[in-house]
Amino acid sequence: MRVRRTLAALAVAAVLLLAAAAASLWRARNLERSAAAPTAGRLPVAASFYPMYFFAARIGGDRAQIFDVTPAGTEPHDYELTPLDVARLERSRLLILNGAVESWGGKVSRLLNPRRTLVIVAAQGLMTRHGEANSDAVDPHVWLSPRLAQKIARRIEKAYIQVDPVDATYFAANARTLTGKLQALDAQYRRGLARCAQKDIVTSHAAFGYLARDYGLTQVAIGGLSPDAQPSPRRLADIVNFARKNGVKTVFFERLVSPKLSQTIAREIGAKTMVLDPIEGLTAVDAAAGKDYFTQMRQNLADLRSALQCR
Repeated sequence: MRVRRTLAALAVAAVLLLAAAAASLWRARNLERSAAAPTAGRLPVAASFYPMYFFAARIGGDRAQIFDVTPAGTEPHDYELTPLDVARLERSRLLILNGAVESWGGKVSRLLNPRRTLVIVAAQGLMTRHGEANSDAVDPHVWLSPRLAQKIARRIEKAYIQVDPVDATYFAANARTLTGKLQALDAQYRRGLARCAQKDIVTSHAAFGYLARDYGLTQVAIGGLSPDAQPSPRRLADIVNFARKNGVKTVFFERLVSPKLSQTIAREIGAKTMVLDPIEGLTAVDAAAGKDYFTQMRQNLADLRSALQCR
């Protein structure tokens, strides 16, 4: 009898668990459907990852519903599209790509109906530099240069106007505001990095080539253009020797990837570590705290000034 009661209790528990799982799945599917459906009266726009999303949101304002394809806190170089992503992209009137970060960009562009969705490569023609450890690849990190970011903003503005000419004046005004803030940011970087005791930055991956070029710094990257590109033992030894020879006191790492290599080199040369954010994505916690592209760029400037002993 006791065994029967136990089995009956287990059966009831199993039924309850299955019911809870089914309810959870139903809620998730309904959330997906509502997320995929564009809001009436707002232009559905997709942006491949955070910097493109931020610029698109600033220009689109309340006339656009922006979908950031890469989830919060996710490294975008290796992100793979889900079926829900594809469905939302098919609903979009505009898709904004960087052009080199997205492994899926070329394929999905060919799948989308060009009469429905305009696809732009916002960084096309701007990606001219090569990475420290991967000299045969184009550097995609143009958004880290406030000067190049202004050109990206203007291209996004033109794309908005092309798909929604009725709101052209609105988009143009928002784009002017954004480019004005980017010009001010450029001025802050020029002043902030003009007089520094050190000009060499050792970074976890080769994301800061344009920024270094614009403000007279030298980037020495541990990895390549992608954060998961692993350096050779020879490369690590060369970086240690360079850092010792040039008096490097700070090794930079980033939040969305492991800091182990940066920490290893820092220990080897007796240096400290510090975050230098490539702003490829924000975590949900960061976004909730009000952080955005500009707050992170200003934080990067403050950390560079500290590490490089700028006056």
